[in-house]
Amino acid sequence: MRRWNGWGDDTIAMDLQGNARAFLAENVGDAAAPTDAALETALAQVAAQPSRLPPHPLVSTADEDRLSASFGQSLGDWLRLRFGRLGPVSDGVAWPESADEVRQLLDWAADTGALIVPCGGATSVVGHLTPPGGRPVLTLNMTRQRRLLQLDPLAQLARFEAGVTGPDLEAQLRAHGWTLGHFPQSFEYSTLGGWIVTRSSGQQSARYGRIEALFSGGVMQTPTGTLAIPSFPASAAGPDLREWVLGSEGRLGVLTEATVRISRLPECERFVGVFLPDWARGEAAARDLAQARLGLSMLRLANPTETLTTLRLAGHESAIAWLERLLRWRGCGTNKVMLMIGLTGSKRQVRAMQSQAAQILRRHGGVSTGTLLGSKWQANRFRGVYLRNALWSAGYAVDTMETAIDWPRVPGMMQAMEQAGREALASLGERCHAYTHLSHVYPQGSSVYSTFVFRIGPDFDTSWARWRALKDAVSAAIVREGGTITHQHGVGKDHASYLAAEKGERGLRGLRSLIEHFDPQRVLASGNLLPDDPR
Repeated sequence: MRRWNGWGDDTIAMDLQGNARAFLAENVGDAAAPTDAALETALAQVAAQPSRLPPHPLVSTADEDRLSASFGQSLGDWLRLRFGRLGPVSDGVAWPESADEVRQLLDWAADTGALIVPCGGATSVVGHLTPPGGRPVLTLNMTRQRRLLQLDPLAQLARFEAGVTGPDLEAQLRAHGWTLGHFPQSFEYSTLGGWIVTRSSGQQSARYGRIEALFSGGVMQTPTGTLAIPSFPASAAGPDLREWVLGSEGRLGVLTEATVRISRLPECERFVGVFLPDWARGEAAARDLAQARLGLSMLRLANPTETLTTLRLAGHESAIAWLERLLRWRGCGTNKVMLMIGLTGSKRQVRAMQSQAAQILRRHGGVSTGTLLGSKWQANRFRGVYLRNALWSAGYAVDTMETAIDWPRVPGMMQAMEQAGREALASLGERCHAYTHLSHVYPQGSSVYSTFVFRIGPDFDTSWARWRALKDAVSAAIVREGGTITHQHGVGKDHASYLAAEKGERGLRGLRSLIEHFDPQRVLASGNLLPDDPR
């Protein structure tokens, strides 16, 4: 069963290995987790907010359903659930099983004055699902719409209902020898529709493409009617309407179908771990590999602090000590960085890519560990996020912030984000362990993905203040350094106030005009993407 106040399946647990607790105490301070609020306490708070929705045969107002519908996976969501300070919750939940039912619910919401918040796998880390308060809120959970509707092997296209989750989508394709190849860390729970409307990026997008490259067309149910976008290999017929759907975050309509570009299952796939002496040479190697356009499926570069943290939290002290001695002998000492490379394709292609990559890496002092570390990463690629639960149980909160920027400004961005996080917590008398990796690397530049670990406060207000200080400071640093406010998580409500720095006021007015056209009564997802909703 899925955890109600944390990440993932409650039968899966990750423990802090070996000296991990000592490492965290040294870098952040001794910590103890506060007592979590009981599920009964949370349900009592839901019951104390009676549903304001009139009865409807498709809508559940059960307390358990309303609770699960009101929260995603941001640290703010966790704090409200763990401390039992819920705030406003959804008034009801519907699981439409067809586009017709979605249309029925959109019309009903318009007639009753309700606000609809579309929901997929509820994995948002930027506040998409938070009820905005004011009007009654209906959460529209799309996960019962999960069928493969059509598979065209000649055109290499598949048409799905948009509520299909990652594992279900891949299983339906793999039965026919195909894959979409979109593997975000939230893969186990997130949905195709959610990927599209938040412009998601998968771990192997270097080969398969980000979701905007995979999304070929679809059907969106808007409050004013159905928007059908046909699939073409390419078109010069004016602005691309797919871009109205991509990144729309539930503001323009509810995506009910999506046609995606698929690939044959690869014959061969391997992940190789490489260490380099320092950040400068690691970054140069990653950039050279990206600009050589070898066809690698993944490039993921951890800075020295993340590399150290990864090795310390891995456990297996004797094996890690042996690896450290080997790396020092090969010139990768205290400041070493770790680069993970994905190679996907035919056996011949993989051999060629590995040979070409090795030549580039040798020029930068790279030391390969073969598939030893890569195989472990592959086996646990969707389990790493479970570490959030283990850290909470040890008394530590963890949050992440990410951006993307051109190569000349990558080092400055990394330093600014980490420094902003550390200074924000220092202003409250706390320490913050900050580290960064480049999760997606492009010829033009890279994502910059920073993680911040700090102590949970003794109560909700203290913990919330620590989180908000961190969130605000790092967001401001990203904007100040000229990066996008998000590379892969969407804007939601948490980042909406920073969107103007990227789009400009004229751009925001254009977005509001689109909303006015498709949703003049403001039926949908108020507060997501845009911080205000002028009538």
